[in-house]
Amino acid sequence: MSGALTPTRDHGRAGTGIADVLRDEILRGVHPPGTRIRQEDLAARHTTSRLPVREALRLLESEGLVTLVANSGAWVSRLTLAECEELYLVRERIEPVLLGLSAPLLTPADLDELDGLADLMEGADAEEFLVHDRAFHLLTYAPARTVMLGDTVVGLWNRTHHYRRAFVAAAHARHDGAAHHDHRLLVAALRRGDAEEAAHVLERHIRRTRIELERHPEIFDADAALR
Repeated sequence: MSGALTPTRDHGRAGTGIADVLRDEILRGVHPPGTRIRQEDLAARHTTSRLPVREALRLLESEGLVTLVANSGAWVSRLTLAECEELYLVRERIEPVLLGLSAPLLTPADLDELDGLADLMEGADAEEFLVHDRAFHLLTYAPARTVMLGDTVVGLWNRTHHYRRAFVAAAHARHDGAAHHDHRLLVAALRRGDAEEAAHVLERHIRRTRIELERHPEIFDADAALR
């Protein structure tokens, strides 16, 4: 019986590995929203059959990163402005809750690392900023032990990542330092042990990005043109 289950387990492991690679590429902007994903290309690239590829695409579909259309194919998911606004509204509400759970568990070493990441962001270009910013915020949440909140937050980050990239590029172009100021305020509140103030700073931080994205509908029009 165990031998009969081995191919399924192998396909599952292979599918997870393919999903990890494709997820990373989507988040790095290698495959922008609206990009067609061809199963045969993925299978050839990973030297595998289409079964693990289908497993990978189903996994990424469950995360909101890939859209599967019956009898048509797979595409990197894109958001309309209204959909992105909704996801940011959810982030505004739940990320401060997650931070409140995590803040008392952050160690002095964690806080020092957050200060270091804040330093790196101030001298980074737009793409480097995205990497350090993600590491910064996910570190503030890392100590919390949750049933689903942590995974939900990471999923929301992944689904909105492309649009954050566009926002960050625009902010760098106009030399907007508001995000750096927020990061410093957030670390200072965490060092004081003031989780409530840290949550308020975070909520304003997320809201600012949402409002700025609302002012740039052309970002979403450009995505539509890719379909």
